[in-house]
Amino acid sequence: MAALALVTGASSGIGRAFAERLPGDGYDLIVTGRRRERLEALAEPLPDVRVQVVRADLSTDQGIDSVAELCASQPLTMLVNNAGVAHYMPLADLPADKARELTQVKVVAPTMLTRAAVPGMLSRDTGTIVNVAGMIAFAGPAPASQMPRRAIYGGSLAYIVAMSQTLHAELEGTGVNVHVVCPGVVATEFHEVQGMDLSAIPRMSAEDVVTAALAGIKLGEVVSAPGVADYSLLEAVFGADLAAFAAQSPQLGCRYRAS
Repeated sequence: MAALALVTGASSGIGRAFAERLPGDGYDLIVTGRRRERLEALAEPLPDVRVQVVRADLSTDQGIDSVAELCASQPLTMLVNNAGVAHYMPLADLPADKARELTQVKVVAPTMLTRAAVPGMLSRDTGTIVNVAGMIAFAGPAPASQMPRRAIYGGSLAYIVAMSQTLHAELEGTGVNVHVVCPGVVATEFHEVQGMDLSAIPRMSAEDVVTAALAGIKLGEVVSAPGVADYSLLEAVFGADLAAFAAQSPQLGCRYRAS
């Protein structure tokens, strides 16, 4: 029996690149997205691969629940939580409906799909969860002069990174692996749909992001950063996180005490 991967947001960009790459590694596919015609066009040139096309809008509870049911009922070998929306703007300017859409797609959906997929993977003693985040997850401390504000978007990516790291540790020794890939700016239509022209900015290809994620999994990385050549920089971040966590005390820090 072939391995089976479910890829969200497979109609374009990084999700499409995953869907095009995985059959060569022996995977059948379940591809989900909002645009059925694009998903069917993706499936058409893959005659030797079983491809199930599922139209689903992960900004809605109904869409999330329908895909979660597939994650729970199908013998998934891999789940790729890739679906995303941009909505880059300061929180005060972000309409409520767009804020809700962003958190549904980038926080609620990967959480609920992963929750649905993991029990089956555990019962089969094998499986991989791949979450797609981004380097903006590490940009929270940047001053306003350095990069535009996008609090909810950046916060959602940071959540994905922390969830992936914590869940990976939670599942250690079970045969189920969790990985999160954090690309920088990627040459997809992701920014174009928001009217952002990044054609003059050097960008990585979606195919290279997939290459990095799959290689990172083989290397044993929980977090891969396709555009970061010196991985010790990320290790320093993770080490500092743990150092701060370990340094906590029940005693009030002296800088907070009244002078």
